[in-house]
Amino acid sequence: MSNELSMRYGCNPHQAAARCIASGELPIEALNDAPSYINLMDALNSWQLVRELRQATNLPAAASFKHVSPAGAAVGIPLSDQLRQALFVNQDDPSPLACAYARARGADRMASFGDWIAVSDPVDVSTAELIRVETSDGIIAPDYEEGALEILRKKKGGKYRVVKIDPEYEPEPLERRQIFGLELEQHRNDFIPDADFFSNVVTQNTQLSADAIRDLTVATIGVKYTQSNSVVLAMDGQLVGVGAGQQSRIHCVRLAADKADRWYLRQHPVVRDIRFAKGLRRADRDNAIDLYFEQELTGAEQGAWEACFRSVPDRLSASERRSWLDSMQGVALSSDAFFPFRDNIDRASRSGVEYVVEAGGSIGDDSVITAANEYGMVVVFSGVRLFHH
Repeated sequence: MSNELSMRYGCNPHQAAARCIASGELPIEALNDAPSYINLMDALNSWQLVRELRQATNLPAAASFKHVSPAGAAVGIPLSDQLRQALFVNQDDPSPLACAYARARGADRMASFGDWIAVSDPVDVSTAELIRVETSDGIIAPDYEEGALEILRKKKGGKYRVVKIDPEYEPEPLERRQIFGLELEQHRNDFIPDADFFSNVVTQNTQLSADAIRDLTVATIGVKYTQSNSVVLAMDGQLVGVGAGQQSRIHCVRLAADKADRWYLRQHPVVRDIRFAKGLRRADRDNAIDLYFEQELTGAEQGAWEACFRSVPDRLSASERRSWLDSMQGVALSSDAFFPFRDNIDRASRSGVEYVVEAGGSIGDDSVITAANEYGMVVVFSGVRLFHH
């Protein structure tokens, strides 16, 4: 291995002469095609996320990244028949790693179109077969089984980007970034939540089950690698809603909660029973389901949408939607900084949020705690801010 990897180009094709450089040997190797600058930014951020999920939960982990934030991330919990159907997973017995990727990709299948994938464990054939049928730009993993690597190398006409990383690699504690000719330096954010992270419960309800702690852990590691401001929702060992890069905290919550609602509505029996037009591509199916939840379409949009189905499905009524969403319970929320107002808790409550971890320290803490007590939520003030820029 060398200390340099040439890249296709920088952030944009006109930014040439891009390369990745290390002071010693590079811990990464391109096994198929050359990644771009953005590919490697996604790869290195997503690898840290899945590595830390693996360390924290002792379960295989996967992430689906787009533009340096996770569209989804998950650990390898088995898929229910309902979820397999909703996520177009046709394997009868996917491996734990494949389950992790199916969950990660399924958090927001619209956002994951053309994703960068990271997995914590060597890629097996079961996982590679899932990836084979999805539109994706590349993957980073600690290793690849022979049959899995052959499958991945055939994607995109042989241009699928496959990167191998040394799982034992540890970076220096100080990290540097150059912006506009100036170099910024800081200690790397090596914080990983442990049991003490959840010890400062500030609400009347103090009951945190093992599943709740697992999901709060997944949410917190997820939010750590999401561009700030950010809030993420997690359920059943996976992110279900990511609100990234918003300038106000309430918009983070609204975005994450709206995505979580769509993730859950996708599992409604009426939606799972939709019959698509013959030959409709997976991406077009995802788009059709997404438009199914829109209340109003223009005439042209309506015609294009109806053409996606064998028979046009009836839309869920407002009361049917609300009834189904009310059955979504036990959702965990992690915020990368404190909540300044109770409106964040009010909105989160409508999407099944029962567990919250945030930094605390706002002058509005009391109003946040009061709101959480009204909904019977458990809120942890961690004292740790997790901005990511």
